[in-house]
Amino acid sequence: MATVDRWLLPDGIEEVLPLEAQRIETARRRILDLFQCWGYELVITPHIEFLESLLINAAQDLDLRTFKVVDPLSGRQMGLRADITPQVARLDAHSLRRQGASRLCYAGSVLHAKPVALSTSRSPIQVGAELYGDLSVESDLEVISLMLATLELAQIPDVHMDLGHVGIYRGLARAAGLSGEAEQALFDALQRKAADEIFSLTAQLDAPLAAMLRALAGLCGGREVLDEAARVLAGAPSEVLQALDVLRQLADRLAVRYPSLPLYFDLGELRGYHYHTGTVFAAFVPGIGQSIAQGGRYDDIGANFGRARPATGFSTDLKTLVRLGNAVLDAPLRGIWAPALGDAGLWLKVRALRQAGERVVQALGVETLADAQASGCDRRLLQVDGVWVVTALTE
Repeated sequence: MATVDRWLLPDGIEEVLPLEAQRIETARRRILDLFQCWGYELVITPHIEFLESLLINAAQDLDLRTFKVVDPLSGRQMGLRADITPQVARLDAHSLRRQGASRLCYAGSVLHAKPVALSTSRSPIQVGAELYGDLSVESDLEVISLMLATLELAQIPDVHMDLGHVGIYRGLARAAGLSGEAEQALFDALQRKAADEIFSLTAQLDAPLAAMLRALAGLCGGREVLDEAARVLAGAPSEVLQALDVLRQLADRLAVRYPSLPLYFDLGELRGYHYHTGTVFAAFVPGIGQSIAQGGRYDDIGANFGRARPATGFSTDLKTLVRLGNAVLDAPLRGIWAPALGDAGLWLKVRALRQAGERVVQALGVETLADAQASGCDRRLLQVDGVWVVTALTE
């Protein structure tokens, strides 16, 4: 009979040991406190729910990342959440049904059937914030600023940010009358910046629109790209020009708030194209091929839950922030060692210390002072003249 290594975990699924778990929990608490300071309210969504609700409006990549099971009670297909954002959108549209702006945040584990990239975890801890009910640039600016504040809290070094707007390509494709299949083919070519394919796919279009669509692949770089885009896309439909204006406003206002933050614009980069409806953004650091935080506008997702709402938000992986950040998250482990006695006075003293916030570890009969040191205790309880007092561990 073959020996089974019962301790092995699936690829991309990891356990978190005490010291690292403490660092992650410290970061989680700090980030949620930060969100609260910005006016965002914490919500908790289920780990599993019916698939048609979990994947409503979802792009194909989210569908592929979702573990699917059958509910033994109802016989219906269910999914383990791979992204919390759609759940929060449902909560805003159906459960809360507030008027005006609503600011919500979350922190919880998600599970991916397939990793986002070969080197990424399949069990990240997703934290994020969503802002509903406002269409203005101010909402995008607030969410981007909160994302940057989160990265600053984690002390992530050398952050630079990419900005784009899916409305630019979408508006040009609509004006060109591209069918779903043709639009997707051109979309794929733009992502690869395959110039020959882009030229071929636009060969039958009106010359002005063809020229603008071909130009998107090369409209990438710093703030100057937006000025070049204004010239190249001067004859574009109004929705395209409005999208470009949104990017200009964000660029100018982010430059005031974060003058040392490198901004990169790529008008042919359509991250989340089938999900997002407006501004898209992502934070990167050198040496990491994937974004470490990302978000964008996804208006009207709540329509499928009974109420369309403007929406924008961001998310990141807590484990990644802890791994890449320089924030001091290791609190020195301290504690009080109590002897293994059934003394009523000792128990009352232990309870009082714990209620005061002290960490008290009570011995289990055979444990010694060496065990006390191994458990991180630096003090102990001794009985002096009938009274239990806290002393140094070595006294």
